[in-house]
Amino acid sequence: MGERADGADLTRVNSYQWPSGHVAHLTEGQLGALARFKKICQEKGYYNPGDNEIPPTHDDETLLRYLRARKFIPSEAFTQFKDTEDWRKEHQLDKLYDTIDIHEYDQTRRLYPQWTGRRDKRGIPFYVYEIGDLDPKEVSVYSNSKDSKKQSTNTKTPWRMLKLFALYENLCRFILPMCSAIPDRPHGETPISQSNNIVDLSGVGFQKLWNLRSHMSDASKLATAHYPETLDRIFVVGAPSYFPTVWGWVQKWFDPITVSKIFILSPKDMASTLSKYVDRDNFPKKYGGNLDWKFGDMPNLEPAIVNSMRWKEDIQLNGHRTLPIGPIRWEYDENGDLMAMAVGTENGKPRRRVIAGLHPEPTVAPLALSPGRVDAPLSPTASRTTAHASEAAAPIQSTSNMASSDLSANGVQATSTTGTYIMPFKDNSANGVSSPAADSRAGTSSTKFAQQDGTHAHGQLADGTPQQHRDARGERQAVVEPNTVGQAPKEHPMKEPDFEEPQPSMMEQAKDTAGQAVEQAKVLPTTVMSAVGLGGQTTETKEQEVRKEDPAIDRMDGKNVEEFLRSQTKSKREQT
Repeated sequence: MGERADGADLTRVNSYQWPSGHVAHLTEGQLGALARFKKICQEKGYYNPGDNEIPPTHDDETLLRYLRARKFIPSEAFTQFKDTEDWRKEHQLDKLYDTIDIHEYDQTRRLYPQWTGRRDKRGIPFYVYEIGDLDPKEVSVYSNSKDSKKQSTNTKTPWRMLKLFALYENLCRFILPMCSAIPDRPHGETPISQSNNIVDLSGVGFQKLWNLRSHMSDASKLATAHYPETLDRIFVVGAPSYFPTVWGWVQKWFDPITVSKIFILSPKDMASTLSKYVDRDNFPKKYGGNLDWKFGDMPNLEPAIVNSMRWKEDIQLNGHRTLPIGPIRWEYDENGDLMAMAVGTENGKPRRRVIAGLHPEPTVAPLALSPGRVDAPLSPTASRTTAHASEAAAPIQSTSNMASSDLSANGVQATSTTGTYIMPFKDNSANGVSSPAADSRAGTSSTKFAQQDGTHAHGQLADGTPQQHRDARGERQAVVEPNTVGQAPKEHPMKEPDFEEPQPSMMEQAKDTAGQAVEQAKVLPTTVMSAVGLGGQTTETKEQEVRKEDPAIDRMDGKNVEEFLRSQTKSKREQT
């Protein structure tokens, strides 16, 4: 394969399948792209390579996530990396993770993909998301909830999104570093930086999925923007019969690398296909495996994980070792060993207790203990493994790095005035300045009639009578441009209606309803991918391009069309 001028290696679609494109499995072109990426980040103040005493601010595997997400083009990777580092600082994610209420955290966990406590055959953690288990009413209450405890984070971001941040932080701060440190896995020299997911659509009607689309899109927006390349494979099970066909239509909206990670499994092939990638003991019985775990349970920890850790707390679930609720993160002790620390807030008090210890093998690849910048120095023993993340912080951006277009002539950052109104005032000092100027168009009072010239209000508002016309029932209706007081020109010329607009026929209404159903069905796969934080590249234009009317409507007789239309428009009382 050749190389791009900017160093990106031109590789085939499956080139980023783990471990390709990860630490210890990079081509020469990819190594060159990583070096250039580090240089750009360092020059801009977002990366420090460290030295013999201080580790780098970011480990290579974390940096590679951004490069893989941007096809190993360093300049594009830096744009996303910079945005994420600024975003982490703005939302104080390190502080949030250490202080979130553990019960609010667990409430959020139950509404999103959940770790089973198991890994696939490569050592990558295995998650399950059962859409049918979600209650749209419960999700609505969760989405509209307020932060009653006033968390100490200064941000305008909705609280539901902050709690979702904590789930991604748990993946990056606890689960992925642990899976990386567990020995006896293939390619132990390469850190684990991704997860696998089952998305279960069993018994989920389209209406329920449609009602949940906003909830699931939150994960997609967050992962795509700030946690790139943390998802490996998706196994879609329990999908309706038409899903594979619809997926065939819309998969062109997704990146080819993304498409290669998605498997649509039929009930017949589900267990056999999953067992190719995951040992049967490590996926739930519901899907043909042997694991005693159901959606909502805390993790049923894999024996290899249990045996690798030195436990200080014995927490059991159905006779199996599990974890406490709430956020957990790793720290290094004075001997360089990892400590699993339960953090967060419990009953209004900070929680900080050691759950277990783990001694990393020298031959096992480490992963940074934070997905963001790490500035805290390590002890000499700990520095041989990875960076400490208890006090991560993003760099402060100076105004010199801001685009010149963002600053006005006096150095003040420009702001948009869209949607604002100028309020008249007069300076009573000697200079007699007024604003707006005296001859400007700013109202329709008795002294401003001249300002109505050239508008639809010309010659009318002086008498307090806007233009009127009689409707079909003979009643007078005033005609005033919305959101104006008579001074704005009409966007469309007024026309005295001679007759009412004809209503669409029953056949036209039926075709429109069918067309909407087809369009919504095509959005279904994108909604499903959003469930695990993998958004598509659909746009309104693309949806319009592929929208087609259902040809079956054209073949219906009048009676069937009427029945179809009634079924689409019957009242909620009739539906229940």
